[in-house]
Amino acid sequence: MLMHLERPHAKAVGFSEILADSGLSYFANGLIGFIFAATGPVAIILSAGMGGGLAQAELASWVFGVFFINGLITIAFSWRYRMPLGFAWTIPGTVLVGQALHHLSFAEVVGAYYATSLVIMLMGATGWVKRLMALLPMPIVMGMVAGVFLRFGLDLVRAVHNDAYIGVPMVASFVLLSAIPTLGRRFPPVIGALVAGALSITVSGSFHPETLGAFAIAHPVVQSPAFSLAALVELVVPLAITVLVVQNGQGVAVLRTGKHEPPVNTIAFMSGIGAALSAVVGAVSSCLTGPTNALLISSGELNQQYTAALSFGLLAVLFGIFAPTFTGLMLATPKEYIMVLGGLAMLRVLQGSFISSFGAGKFTLGALISLLVTVADISLLNIGAAFWGLVAGCAISSLMERHDFAELAAKA
Repeated sequence: MLMHLERPHAKAVGFSEILADSGLSYFANGLIGFIFAATGPVAIILSAGMGGGLAQAELASWVFGVFFINGLITIAFSWRYRMPLGFAWTIPGTVLVGQALHHLSFAEVVGAYYATSLVIMLMGATGWVKRLMALLPMPIVMGMVAGVFLRFGLDLVRAVHNDAYIGVPMVASFVLLSAIPTLGRRFPPVIGALVAGALSITVSGSFHPETLGAFAIAHPVVQSPAFSLAALVELVVPLAITVLVVQNGQGVAVLRTGKHEPPVNTIAFMSGIGAALSAVVGAVSSCLTGPTNALLISSGELNQQYTAALSFGLLAVLFGIFAPTFTGLMLATPKEYIMVLGGLAMLRVLQGSFISSFGAGKFTLGALISLLVTVADISLLNIGAAFWGLVAGCAISSLMERHDFAELAAKA
């Protein structure tokens, strides 16, 4: 069964090669990806967990699991495959779990985590995931991705409007460094925006150190599972869909747009392994995240972008170990700072998503439908809008763009 898992094409790189391939711009991409993961998505975990009645120790264990475990997976896979493979956790799945905790015990949810991990591993090991991805038209997939990423661009505009004192210097620094290539090569535009924003926060007094708390190391809590039919029916299929189709689908599409060839089946299989390991400490399922990988490949040479993922993975591992301390640090910064930073880093990626969706002249109507349904952000049957965007785009395109589907089938 494991014969369907893709093996690395390149030999493993040594430490000296990693140092030679590294650079400030790659570290910057890894740092921005990490900052993105450690702010808004962490807030979603805290909101979902607290709403579901989890104790502080269980929440801290959840945060530890999604960062420490997925950070290690990211480092191992990015190093061995010599490409950026940033693993994190399913954000739609987190929202789904938060809803389920209102009427299910945490032990039942953990039991569903284990069952989901088995389903995901089987899908990867049998090669079904790669076959499914081959049947999905890339413009429609990228329409969904563009719909997901569009909010980063909109948040950028809103953040600058809401707090111009922070946003304007960041945007000005980014534009200046981008417009002067010789300067931008020495000082990456995103790093310039990061520094400009940090200075603005310091001068304006927007940093709130009282939220930091004492320096602390995470103490993960091992969770015992309980298996119930109600939890399995409600959670397993939606969680598996969000990991394999929505999250991994985004991640694979983003990497392919960046001219990488990600090992689709192996990624799915490892997502299942990560989901099982995360379940031990009560954390939601692992996945190849779209936004983070988009940030990791936002600049630089193709064969050196894996070092951005190594930086991201290392920062994630450290965050997991010192989760209580770092969470306080992130929460001490204004949300507009994070929104502007993420939006600026995502601009080129968002541009590429639209080009991939509508630039080829095929499946354009399906891509538009996929984009609109995803942006509408309406869930159905406990499954998020990104999945339904794919379904709607493919359904409409199969009826109204039959010639494009016939060409795709002929190539498959």
